[in-house]
Amino acid sequence: MTFQRARSEEQRAVRRQAILETTSAMLDEMPVADVTLNELSRRVGLAKTAVLRYFESREAVLLDLLDDRTTTWLAKLDQELARGVEPKPSASERAEQVADVLSRSLATETVLCDLFGAQGGVLEHNVSVEAARRHKRASLANLTAMADLIRRHLPEVGDRADLFCLQVLIVAGAFSAYSTPPPSLLAVYESEPTLAVYHIDPQTALRIAIITQLVGVLPRA
Repeated sequence: MTFQRARSEEQRAVRRQAILETTSAMLDEMPVADVTLNELSRRVGLAKTAVLRYFESREAVLLDLLDDRTTTWLAKLDQELARGVEPKPSASERAEQVADVLSRSLATETVLCDLFGAQGGVLEHNVSVEAARRHKRASLANLTAMADLIRRHLPEVGDRADLFCLQVLIVAGAFSAYSTPPPSLLAVYESEPTLAVYHIDPQTALRIAIITQLVGVLPRA
């Protein structure tokens, strides 16, 4: 893929989208930590300096991709919650169903969880004030949308839904670091099964964490 210099805002938008799509494809092959500007520029067919005309840093690219992927995931989650949570059971039963849907959905979003895991400690540390502001506004919009989805099926959580959703995303990011260990650790776990407690199944671990948090935010009888 090669590009001529963008002359209009429409052309610039096409370049930005191509960079994001290429980065997304790279993340299907490698973890966030292995994505570099040099490899990204090679794959997208632009010089590294040209990529930096559209995104100020590698981290800025990944933050935009995080926001886009979160929006796409929330649209899927809306449908999954509608299918998986019944309206008539008690609050505790619906909480169990919400935990089932959320954990199952996030467990399939390995790239998104990897991005969540890198968000606070890496991705937000090499961007300008304006890029950080744009990202946080997009994050807040997504968090609000997620909280609205949870309240739709579990209105008992009330105004605690925002904090619950934030905690879920943070935990999903943290668990992602343990769910895909390198070959050396896999060999250790195979030779010493007692150490495999550190090799977590993301869906199981997420479900336990989610239902525990929901128990904390649901009103007491």
